[in-house]
Amino acid sequence: MVDRSDVGAVVDAMYACISGPAGPRDWETQREIFHPDSRQARTWLDADGRPAMLVMGRDDYEANVTPFFETTGFFEIEIDRRVSIFGNMAHVWSVYEARNDPSDAEPERRGINSIQLCRGPDGLWSILHMIWDNERPGLSVGDASGG
Repeated sequence: MVDRSDVGAVVDAMYACISGPAGPRDWETQREIFHPDSRQARTWLDADGRPAMLVMGRDDYEANVTPFFETTGFFEIEIDRRVSIFGNMAHVWSVYEARNDPSDAEPERRGINSIQLCRGPDGLWSILHMIWDNERPGLSVGDASGG
């Protein structure tokens, strides 16, 4: 069980449930910490350099990434976090590094997860929206700003 009374614990659980050696992931935890109506959005640049995005619900995300996780180790490690809370909503700006093996000297990628959480009638936090983008030529996590 995740301590969903704490925004940080929910974010930590999100990273833990997608990270690991090649093989199955902890989809039960993902269903516990993501709101049933949640959306996750992967962003990138298409072949013509235009912004592109894939928006997924919980089941769509699981179906989309399972083939990758079955054959590839993936360890996403948070390296910086900014949290803002107002009433029943929270926003987490989470910088990450991903490696195929935790012992890899250099990350395979870095990026930022923008995570919105809501507090439900039970007083517990759930991830409602999550969107992310990875570094690429001309875009570095060091370039991120608050305005």
